[in-house]
Amino acid sequence: MLGPFSRENTQLLFMDIDTMQDIRDTRDTQSSTAYDAVIVGGGMVGAASAIGLGQLGLKVAVIEARAVQDYDPEQPLDVRVSAISVATEQLLTRLGVMEALLTMRHAPYTGLETWEMDGCLTSFTAEQVGQARLGYFFENRLIQLSLWNQINCMDNVDLLCPNKVNQFTRSSEMDAIEISLDNGLVLRTRLLVGADGANSQVRQWAGIGVTGWDYAQSAMLINIHTQTEQQSVTWQQFTPAGPRSLLPLPGHNASLVWYDDANRIKQLSQLSQLQLAEQIKKHFPSRLDPNFSVQSSGSFTLTRRHAQRYYQDNLVIIGDAAHTINPLAGQGVNIGFKDVDVLVAQVANAICRNEAWWQAPVLKRYQQSRYYDNQLMMTAMDAFYASFSNDLLPLKLMRNGALKLANIDSPIKRKVLKYALGLN
Repeated sequence: MLGPFSRENTQLLFMDIDTMQDIRDTRDTQSSTAYDAVIVGGGMVGAASAIGLGQLGLKVAVIEARAVQDYDPEQPLDVRVSAISVATEQLLTRLGVMEALLTMRHAPYTGLETWEMDGCLTSFTAEQVGQARLGYFFENRLIQLSLWNQINCMDNVDLLCPNKVNQFTRSSEMDAIEISLDNGLVLRTRLLVGADGANSQVRQWAGIGVTGWDYAQSAMLINIHTQTEQQSVTWQQFTPAGPRSLLPLPGHNASLVWYDDANRIKQLSQLSQLQLAEQIKKHFPSRLDPNFSVQSSGSFTLTRRHAQRYYQDNLVIIGDAAHTINPLAGQGVNIGFKDVDVLVAQVANAICRNEAWWQAPVLKRYQQSRYYDNQLMMTAMDAFYASFSNDLLPLKLMRNGALKLANIDSPIKRKVLKYALGLN
């Protein structure tokens, strides 16, 4: 297996592979349309996969409909934030974006606490697994922007934006897929990567089915300004109506996540900021600084989706195109980045072995590595969600006793935390 992706070393390796000669010949005559890989979706996961494949010396195109906004430290904080795990931090470092990302707004966190009844709290700390931190909170668009900036520094990765896909077709002349864009351009590629979200156009065209359901809840994201200094612990309390969470943000800011019945979230979305603040004070834990003001908010429905497979010849899906997960533990984007890490590593291994890296045998290995791991994480989140959705007193006492017991530092607790951080 190749180690951290070295573009110089792997590009020389790639150029020695005879089976790739036809791609190089095609590049010479149709350089504007021929690519080794085309990625539909330039969000966080799609952009990361473009850089990773580009570091292997492949010629890559990314198709994205909406440009990301430039960074201005005076901009209001976005409501869409992600908890970046240690494993994701390591990936972003290998992709060459972490250093630049840390110059933008972020909040490191060292602790995670969860409870239902007072006195039955489970606490996880970075120290328990020998880490300086559990991760960082970033606005999603800043992660995407840092990845785009890195793409713009790469000669072999093209960002096609704003563009949309009109049609996919399998080429009858060669082992490839053609992508027709709304501007009339036609791209030809050995590998089509679907990183285009939960309603993936790539997945639907490929006829890949999904299993899943809509949860009975929605979530509201609320950015607040507080009198409290930047916090280092993220916490979550379970209530009969759904969890109440706090995510640290830089400065005197935090993100609140309010899970509740969809109708209740709709009602909350119609309140003024002052009215919403009053509801928060009534329904969030008392540990929340009461001297806060609501800055912005948004909401989304909770869904679970899992594709029945992740690949075909010349085609693979990653991130939300392959799976959407209950956001209770903030693992959604992290398992998407794991997809990227494994996909790039499998392609690199195939290049080393002189294999056709765009064909099913190689892509199957990616699925074998990721499918059941993703399924395990999704099932664990579902079980956690279901167990706390029942307000029967015996079950409530049992699960709170389990939380209290889980707070005892033990090898099992440390193993669970390492798995959540991607360090297993």
